[in-house]
Amino acid sequence: MKKKVVLSGTRSTGSLHLGNYFGAVENWLNLQNKYDCYFFIADWHSLTTGYEDTDNYIANIKEVVMDLYASGLDSDKCNIFLQSKNQDHAELHLLLSMITPLSWLERCPTYKDQLSQLAEKDIRTYGFLGYPCLMAADILIYRAEGVPVGEDQLAHLEITREIARRFNYMYGEVFPEPKALLTKAKVLPGLDGRKMSKSYDNTILLKEEDDVLRAKIMSMVTDPARIRKTDPGHPEICSVYAFHKVFNQAEVASICESCKKGEIGCVACKKNLYGKVSEFLRPIQERRREIAGKPKLMKEILEKGNANAKIKTDETMTMVRKAMKVNWE
Repeated sequence: MKKKVVLSGTRSTGSLHLGNYFGAVENWLNLQNKYDCYFFIADWHSLTTGYEDTDNYIANIKEVVMDLYASGLDSDKCNIFLQSKNQDHAELHLLLSMITPLSWLERCPTYKDQLSQLAEKDIRTYGFLGYPCLMAADILIYRAEGVPVGEDQLAHLEITREIARRFNYMYGEVFPEPKALLTKAKVLPGLDGRKMSKSYDNTILLKEEDDVLRAKIMSMVTDPARIRKTDPGHPEICSVYAFHKVFNQAEVASICESCKKGEIGCVACKKNLYGKVSEFLRPIQERRREIAGKPKLMKEILEKGNANAKIKTDETMTMVRKAMKVNWE
């Protein structure tokens, strides 16, 4: 039986962190065994908010490739490719932009949220406003039937579905409406209790050196009301406890009880967590060192993925041009 096509991507803003891993990559590892998967590095998308500084543009792409390989993605099971290496993405984005109402883009919740969150950046640009249209092109060009998303991303996917419906209504059936593959990702806060994000400088990278990892974990925000070790704690508001729920499930119940009773101090709790996170990252970092020493392997992974992606997108663009009657011979 032919496998269903699944599409997902990650922006190339540098090394991946634990939030990226549990928010997306962990799920990709499972999906690659079940579907015909296309996982792309969205380097054009990274320009929507990072167009002013491109000094590390190529280096950031390499960091993501190394992290995806190190995490366990297998180029024999899935296609790992670079968005900008396939110009079909740009062509379909252009064609879809011609039929996408401006109001659809302006109502995108992330657009308004990012304008607020990144107020220090000048992102009131045509490219940033239109990124949902580029995202739709990324998905529809593979005629993807499923897109792994969390509930907070459903609005993004719905715009893609609306664009597909509008295109099919105007020109004939070309695109399936991609369905959400809802995933219950493990949620990790940042070191300061906020969402883990490079913008907040509160991340733990997959490549983190051991001494840096230890220092970061020992600096994590805990219960601010707890002054002494014997004070009763409130683990439900503690970032360290949130990490224990992911990395230390065997002990999490006893840690919770001991914290509430004031029987364990924050320092001891952090040291315990450091050991668990270090153990988790060790095999990832070993694979990362492997590919870091083999630049040809990185090139081969992308070339293989790019070639497979191009086969799929060529088929789609032939269908699109014919449906729109813009296929000049």
